[in-house]
Amino acid sequence: MQSIQSTALEPTRAEMKNLSRAEKWLRLLPVYGLVILTALLILFFSIILPDTFPTLLNLRSIIANKTIIAILSLAAMIPMAAGRIDLTIGYGIVLWHILAISLQTMFHLPWPVAVLIVLVLGAATGFLNGILVEVAKIDSFIATLGTGTVIYALALWHTGGRQMIGMLPDGFYALNGTMMFGLPITGLYVLALAVAMWIVLEYMPIGRYIYAIGANPKAAALNGIPVRRFVIGAFVASGTLSAVAGVLLASKLRIGQASVGLEYLLPALVGAFLGSTTIKPGRVNVWGTMIGVIILAVGIAGIQQLGGSFFVEPLFNGVTLLVAIGIAGYAQRRRGIAKSARPAAAPTESSKAN
Repeated sequence: MQSIQSTALEPTRAEMKNLSRAEKWLRLLPVYGLVILTALLILFFSIILPDTFPTLLNLRSIIANKTIIAILSLAAMIPMAAGRIDLTIGYGIVLWHILAISLQTMFHLPWPVAVLIVLVLGAATGFLNGILVEVAKIDSFIATLGTGTVIYALALWHTGGRQMIGMLPDGFYALNGTMMFGLPITGLYVLALAVAMWIVLEYMPIGRYIYAIGANPKAAALNGIPVRRFVIGAFVASGTLSAVAGVLLASKLRIGQASVGLEYLLPALVGAFLGSTTIKPGRVNVWGTMIGVIILAVGIAGIQQLGGSFFVEPLFNGVTLLVAIGIAGYAQRRRGIAKSARPAAAPTESSKAN
């Protein structure tokens, strides 16, 4: 069962060859429209808020506040590339950041050991999700929602409704609090992670297999791709990245509480869905996801500096998610219309590639 479908709509060389310059620009507009909109938003807020928006302090604040969302968005896009969805990322981060602290304060484990345990548990949760989806054949939305709810219940049980507080080592605080080149080190984490994922998904066989599964799992299986193994692996990677985000959140907050974490789920999904509308429209991709996170960060930061109320952020995230899903659905319908309109006897370069 598939929760989403992954197909790309970026123009091919054959398409662009016979187009005029104006037609080429129109064809590329859906591909880079979100990038252009992001640049225009930055310019707009920089002009109307010259004293606060285009500053190093604001950049530091955006990076510090959106790192967790960026990592969770990258985590969410891995199963999405395989045509599945993982809601556990939003629930898991609640338990992971609590455990990263309680393992040190309650059980007196060294912080590297505590971090390693959290990462292993995150990977194990992803493996469980993969088994539920691929072996038990439960739709990924339902399976991960159920798993996430259980994890959240475990977080409530573990804390008993109380905060996890205690003195933690400086090395653990440094995971999030270190500055490099005048910016939070967490921004470098996200950049390194994005580059690594981009290389794997775009230039390595594993990436091509995952996208093939997302586009058509039956065709992928008929071509010898072990669908079950790669889908389970996608969930394991997603769970591990969710645990990484939990560790960084614990290092940032320095306390653990079950009321923190769920608010990251919606913007993380928004970032991933927005990513499927740009760079490679109709297909989730790393740099599109980064653009999606950036436009959320820029839009919310600018609106808040203009005096927006406390409800602006969830409102902005919700509306943006609806728009992103609408655009993605429209892009996929266009893809279906384009495929059905092609002559069967004369396949194009794009159809051969897919």
